[in-house]
Amino acid sequence: MERTRLVTLKTPGANRPREPRPLGGRVYIETYGCQMNINDTELMEGLLVDEGYVSVDAPERADVILVNTCAIREHAERRVRGRIGELQRYRKRHAGLVLGVTGCMAQRLGPRLIEEAAGVDLVAGPDAYRALPELIGSIRANAIERGQTLLGLDAEENYEGVQSVRREGVSAWITVQRGCDHRCTFCIVPFVRGSEKNRTPEAVLAETRGAAEEGFTEVVLLGQTVNSYESGDWSFAALLRAVSRVDGIRRVRFTSPHPNDVTPELLEVMAEESTVCRQLHLPVQSGSDRILKRMVRRYTSEGFRGKVEAARREVPGIALSTDVIVGFPGETGADFEATLKLMRDVRFDDAYLYKYSPREGTPATRFPAPDFVPDEVGSERLERLIGEHRAIQREINESEVGSRREVLIERSARSAGDVLGRTEQNKVVAFPGDPCRIGTYAQVRLTGTTGATFMGQPC
Repeated sequence: MERTRLVTLKTPGANRPREPRPLGGRVYIETYGCQMNINDTELMEGLLVDEGYVSVDAPERADVILVNTCAIREHAERRVRGRIGELQRYRKRHAGLVLGVTGCMAQRLGPRLIEEAAGVDLVAGPDAYRALPELIGSIRANAIERGQTLLGLDAEENYEGVQSVRREGVSAWITVQRGCDHRCTFCIVPFVRGSEKNRTPEAVLAETRGAAEEGFTEVVLLGQTVNSYESGDWSFAALLRAVSRVDGIRRVRFTSPHPNDVTPELLEVMAEESTVCRQLHLPVQSGSDRILKRMVRRYTSEGFRGKVEAARREVPGIALSTDVIVGFPGETGADFEATLKLMRDVRFDDAYLYKYSPREGTPATRFPAPDFVPDEVGSERLERLIGEHRAIQREINESEVGSRREVLIERSARSAGDVLGRTEQNKVVAFPGDPCRIGTYAQVRLTGTTGATFMGQPC
């Protein structure tokens, strides 16, 4: 399951030179949702910059505002609706402003967004971004009416040949797969991103080399179920090995994998290639076999535990994280207790925990009405699960205090004089450091933990 967050992308960092084009206008894109959406924003900016647009870091400076959206949960959509309303005020300063909504929420709601949110000029789904420059240009020139929609899902669109505008930051997001074929009953992704489409290994490796040339030392391979990747004779494990050997790349991560596609070959690559981070996200969703069957996850709790055991056996020191949904239709107290037991047994380093959010059009919404868990019961279960996980996470992290870790410095911390970075195991560390070192590595001794975050000292 994707994690929802707001990411406001700022001015571009160092990029490879681009062919100068006539000035098209100023564009501001605000991004909600997962890492895939961050990369999609970079794609859109690449397409628009190639048509002469300039990226700006504040909506009040823009001629075009795009809100790149998430549809994974109702909460994410409520936030976007509120934000669209806030952005309308910029029309008072700029009568010709174009306001567009892109991404998964745009694909899901389509024309309804035009009807519900007065002032939205265009709505474009994830496979329609190549058409954005022409559509925006036509709207700005008053050649077509406002209120346009671009919603077709294209079985072939992988945005090959599009040069992303990479933002300031330390990680290069590289999409290797779009869409999903797993079709879990709770998930909206196949309906808004379509079926699985895999890029060629040649394209992925070329983009990785380009990222290294731009100065990125960490790449993150992205896909809805990234480890189900196949292209010709290439498996995901083979692709991961090849990416890990690109000159200049020091760390490789990938997200989000599906437990069923965690193969011995994949674990072998993770164990053998030093640049592949010892971190694996394994979304279990539930510890109850009955609920897993209802979700159409196609594994049992015992099978999942087998994947965990294999990962820890083959990749010593690996950190495991997961996603869990509570309150899924039909979940009983016994089902929830099975989830608690799995969490206690597996002891994940990190977990992203959610209460079930019905998504219109997904199979789970068609379960009989009596199956739906009362909201207050779901909230209580979520609170218990969060408490259980936090206690486990604190115990794990306290056991690591005193150890030494290599940390990639990502940004300044809230505390003056401190910076934040991540270990190979994806654990966040705050320690004294100069912001000018963002993007470099430091050896840090872990001196304490708040439970989720470490404090450290350079060593």
